[in-house]
Amino acid sequence: MATASIPVDLTNPGQVFACFGFLELADVLIGGAKGAFDWQDPGEVCFHLATRGNEDPVLCALHFLGDATVKSLAPRDSSNNTEKWKITTIPVQSHIFPFGDPRSPATLPAQLEDSDGQAITIDHWGDETRRDNVKFWAGSGGYPGAALVRDSLDLIRDRVADSYANPFALSALQSSSFRFDWRRDYVPIDAGFSPNLHKRDMEMQGYPIVELLAAIGLANARPLRHTKLEYSYGVAGIADSQFYDPIFLRAALGAQHPLFPSMPLRRFHMRLDWPGQENQARCITNVIEEILP
Repeated sequence: MATASIPVDLTNPGQVFACFGFLELADVLIGGAKGAFDWQDPGEVCFHLATRGNEDPVLCALHFLGDATVKSLAPRDSSNNTEKWKITTIPVQSHIFPFGDPRSPATLPAQLEDSDGQAITIDHWGDETRRDNVKFWAGSGGYPGAALVRDSLDLIRDRVADSYANPFALSALQSSSFRFDWRRDYVPIDAGFSPNLHKRDMEMQGYPIVELLAAIGLANARPLRHTKLEYSYGVAGIADSQFYDPIFLRAALGAQHPLFPSMPLRRFHMRLDWPGQENQARCITNVIEEILP
């Protein structure tokens, strides 16, 4: 079994979701993935990840991102495509599609595939089940999720190997994102000005690895939505060196109580606001830890 650890800020929802992205990628690329959050040393909080075999799961996931190309997927006979943004759209030749044909190309699923043919799909933003789709970015009829994925990959492609020790610290000038990492975002009325009006003098630093992996991590796990502007999320802590199967980590993300007595659980409450027009894009503005009974 191979293991690796990733430094993580538990009060940054994007980083927590990105840990799930590492988990999902490692399970697809290697198999047998398990993990746990570890806050036993408050100064070195991390996420532990293990997989079968000897291949480093974090390095494997980063190499996949460095090599991957992006396509979008559409139901067969759909009029939606992302060719306008120079992203190939693949019609799914099956009656099975994760959700109905969207109203615009914005929420077509994105598929990442490396040169070995290994692939993973990002489609949470079109979820039509009872689960919240956790779509904080806008883009209805406009810039699609597949293009945001492509843009993030372009920012990290030549830098992933250097980010191994602390991948969530890798930053880049990023004009748009999925709005999962709140270190980049702002609400103009709170900030007192809009950086968009000062583009000659100010460019926003984003965290593309966090954004990409958070989008991947929400494939099978979601935080608990209270309202459009309030969510809670939980993290399962390590106990007696015990790592958890993905099903337990996923369930803990939206859990209100520990799943079983031996599982340490911490929960965080995040608040969002509208950086622009209401009911469009949302950004995270505040995160506090909840007190569990």
